[in-house]
This record gives sequence, C-alpha cells and structure tokens, in this order.
Amino acid sequence: MHELSIVEALIEQVEREVADAGQTGRISRLELVIGKLSGVSCDAVRFAFELLSADTPLEGTEVHIAEPPAVCVCHDCNERAEIDQLVIECPECGSRNIAIEGGRKLLLQSIEVEDHV
Repeated sequence: MHELSIVEALIEQVEREVADAGQTGRISRLELVIGKLSGVSCDAVRFAFELLSADTPLEGTEVHIAEPPAVCVCHDCNERAEIDQLVIECPECGSRNIAIEGGRKLLLQSIEVEDHV
C-alpha cells in the first residue's frame, strides 16, 4: 500500500509548512485533491492518515478529499466524457483518437490552523 508512504510525506510536509509559517495552533483541517486517475485510494489515505497521525500534531485533524474526475476528449466526434478509470477509446464512438485531461493530481490544497489560545 503506497498510500502509507504518501501519508508519511504529507504529514512531514504539513508540519514543515505550519512551522515555516510560524503557526502554533492546532491543525484542524487539511484539504487534499486526489484525482480519480492518480492511482491513489482515498479510503487508504484516510486510513493511513488516522494510523500515522496518532501522537503527532495532526492527530484528530479533519481530512477533506476532493476527487476530480478525468475527461476523455475525442478528436473524432468531439465528445467530452467524464471517466473514472483509464480508457483507450472514446466511450461514445469507440475512436482511439483521444486525449485524457485531468484526474491525475495529488495535491495538498490547504491547511487550516486554529488560533492558539
């Protein structure tokens, strides 16, 4: 499960970003973007995050994950179809003259930190 190493890197990145920003409050929410074609399971990320964030400053942090789809663009029939998995032909006309747009991002979108009281 490569999601474990992804979440380890995520936790390190969040801690570094918060420290670099001089923030001292509790990290309350993370927003991630994990595209449907990224090869990363959102459920596995959530599980790994809960497991690996225990006893860290991120323990109890809410993790919101946006899952943007990819779009198959056909250059023959001009169809634009959302897809959840990789395709090699247009879902509409069967042409292989296609391009796949989006759906591959793996991104830490934002970090919310509560004010330190």
